[in-house]
Amino acid sequence: MEETNSGAVVGQIYTGKVLKIKPFGAIISLPNSAPGLVHISQIANGFIQSVGDVLNIGDEVDVRVVSNDPTSGKISLSMKDVPQRINIYGDSEDDDNDGEYYYDDTPPVITAAAAANFEEKFKSWQKLSNERIAGINRRNKRNKRR
Repeated sequence: MEETNSGAVVGQIYTGKVLKIKPFGAIISLPNSAPGLVHISQIANGFIQSVGDVLNIGDEVDVRVVSNDPTSGKISLSMKDVPQRINIYGDSEDDDNDGEYYYDDTPPVITAAAAANFEEKFKSWQKLSNERIAGINRRNKRNKRR
């Protein structure tokens, strides 16, 4: 692990707070360091439509430092493969929980409804794809006759 002037150690896991949400990722404050960026592709192992679907300003998240460029001051972070802390008491703003958390390192469960929705979307995409291929084949056949 290498340490740079900004204090963030590459490969180290830190707990930070979400400062800003952008379309391309989230800016995370790090302890004793400059803020870093978690790119949208590094937030979750699966596809996410929007950063706001997963993160909110003020959320505390665990991140791994991927790179730390001392010349530009940019710190790249990742949430992938870092177990995230889940508040035992839910999303309440109550400060009486004394920091009791558990780590959620289980893979997400795909519900039957989500699987059925995926199947419907896939069938629709497959039909559209087959229609486009048929149109291309017809054009190619016509062009060969000329």
